[in-house]
Amino acid sequence: MNEAVPSGAKVLVIDDSNTIRRSAEIFLRQGGHEVVLAEDGFDALAKVNDHDPQLIFCDILMPRLDGYQTCAIIKRNPRFAKVPVIMLSSKDGLFDKARGRMVGSEDYLTKPFTKEQLLRAVEAFRRTAA
Repeated sequence: MNEAVPSGAKVLVIDDSNTIRRSAEIFLRQGGHEVVLAEDGFDALAKVNDHDPQLIFCDILMPRLDGYQTCAIIKRNPRFAKVPVIMLSSKDGLFDKARGRMVGSEDYLTKPFTKEQLLRAVEAFRRTAA
């Protein structure tokens, strides 16, 4: 089931901001990755199931289901428990980082992020997942 992807990873980006989703998509596609976009936690849960991403970027502050809840639900599913989740937030707070770790996220990226930061995060987790 885990076939080698020719070059890029399949990455799910969950963010309620269209601007963030679009810039992440552009950066990741330029890096040779396949991108799936979700605009909130509920949208993301359906897409995780349908697309089997290898890495997930998840915004913290979203309506209906926040990033912590979304991450916790994904991590509770044995099928996706090992998929790295990187939290995205406009706050660079210790509390946010700690809370993200508590629900199972592997890393934390502060918005706005650069193309290099995004691609570096994907590469770091592709190595650990391989």
